[in-house]
Amino acid sequence: MASKWLQRTVVLPPHKRGCHLVTSQILRDIEADLSSIKCGLAHFFLQHTSASLTVNENYDSDVQEDVETFLNKTVPEGRAAPWKHTMEGPDDMPAHIKSSMFGCSVTIPITDGRLNLGTWQGIWLCEHRDRGGARKVVVTMNGA
Repeated sequence: MASKWLQRTVVLPPHKRGCHLVTSQILRDIEADLSSIKCGLAHFFLQHTSASLTVNENYDSDVQEDVETFLNKTVPEGRAAPWKHTMEGPDDMPAHIKSSMFGCSVTIPITDGRLNLGTWQGIWLCEHRDRGGARKVVVTMNGA
């Protein structure tokens, strides 16, 4: 069976600041293409510099809140913060740093037409802005 490449752009609606489980939202948009791949990889690329993607806990929302608490304590904002880039507000530069900490992409194996995530794993959108807006994720799938 020949290998194929498929690509879709998923638009996630605006989320409030914090870490959000978005696996089901993404799967709705890629399910038909994903189901056609028996063995392969799915690469998820977030086209933004003030949000991030990661794979983490999909069950206990306390983990999402704890990660957000960690990020806010690690990367301060406000008048006491040392950042020079403040053109888009006090949450802008901290958002860029947080995005770089987690990154803007994840790659997940595809097995039998499904994402091969662990039992307790899901895809998170980490929104680092107070008003980040809709976010675009380019999903590129390759496999046979």
